[in-house]
Amino acid sequence: MVTPLRAERDWPPVVVASVFQTGLNLMRDLLRRDVRVVGIDCIPEHEGFRSAYGTSYLCPNPDTSPEEWVAFMIDLARGMAAKPVIIPAADIFVTALGRHAKALSGHYIFSMDSIAVQAALATKDQQYALAAKYGLPIPRTKYIESRADLERFVEGARFPCLIKPRHQREWEALPDGNPLRGLKLAKADTVEELRASYALTEDSRPEVVAQEIVAGRDDAKYCYLSVYGAASRRIAHCVVRELRAYPILFGSGSLVEPVVDTEISTLCDTFLRGIGYVGICEIEVKRDTRDGVVRLIEANPRFSVTADSAIYAGVDIGWLHYLDLIGKNPDTVEASRFGFRHVTLRRDIASLPRYVERGILTWRDIWNSYRGPLEFFDFDLHDIHPTSITLLGCFRVVVGTLLRALRLKQKLD
Repeated sequence: MVTPLRAERDWPPVVVASVFQTGLNLMRDLLRRDVRVVGIDCIPEHEGFRSAYGTSYLCPNPDTSPEEWVAFMIDLARGMAAKPVIIPAADIFVTALGRHAKALSGHYIFSMDSIAVQAALATKDQQYALAAKYGLPIPRTKYIESRADLERFVEGARFPCLIKPRHQREWEALPDGNPLRGLKLAKADTVEELRASYALTEDSRPEVVAQEIVAGRDDAKYCYLSVYGAASRRIAHCVVRELRAYPILFGSGSLVEPVVDTEISTLCDTFLRGIGYVGICEIEVKRDTRDGVVRLIEANPRFSVTADSAIYAGVDIGWLHYLDLIGKNPDTVEASRFGFRHVTLRRDIASLPRYVERGILTWRDIWNSYRGPLEFFDFDLHDIHPTSITLLGCFRVVVGTLLRALRLKQKLD
């Protein structure tokens, strides 16, 4: 069967759950294939509410108002011309779909066989447990529920170590002024620092993950981007190497490039087939510079920021997932375009001064990294409002960097 290039008029519409730039880009990709698509989100500041790509609806927060969210989603589906496909683009909606799969299955098209696995991968504690069970190497990791658990972890722990929430949004809900509020993780160089970080979350969010680091620079990290169909058939995949990240060393990729890495591809494929995965998935791994072992950093069971780079490598993950869900059985696809770099401007511009300050990169290195073909996550001249927000954010970072450099010069003088 030849994979279709465009949707036909009577094919199901799509609801993209999350219209942060990630989900907005997925909406864009599907619209370009003539798919009817709308977005939903519970955060009105997200880019999709002021975008040229489709219509987005403000929904209740599924964490805090689950019954209202389910009712909203059912009403939305009933108002559409046909039973829609739903594709989450944020963890909060992966979790919500997993919790309410039975109530929504009669109204939306999604993989009932795999939604529980996707929901499990959306939490750090469960994804590391699955990785350990199915042969994907992980750094030494412990799920922490109390101070006693933390003390058991630090016995023999090799520092530096990290402490992470199960879901990033758990730390987003910490009180104003808490240093961990909104962070994905906190790094601790000593036992005392780890204890101090845990003290900041112990009272309100005591469930965290403590973990030894995987040694190496940001360019030792890779992302496996993929989509799996029924019976865990791998429909499409590619691998990208992270060249820079924000925050540096322990953040998400800000500059990536497609590569061929058979070891990483095989390792991640074996894991996803082993857990019976169906759907879109990003797996971030790192090749530990101490022993060369590829270890899991995190898995994202959804369309992600880095997944946006796949379409430029010839792997249209969102489209292929849609075709599989509606029974069109797409052909297998691998990366066909290399020699470009994918940039997330808001992350990358913020990271650059930090790389220079630490002596990891020079400004010449940075200049050279922007030479040659570039593709962008958050810069699109066809979508002016979100792009203007990106440029304003970058401008503020540049001005802030210059002012800090000027103040430092004045002190030295």
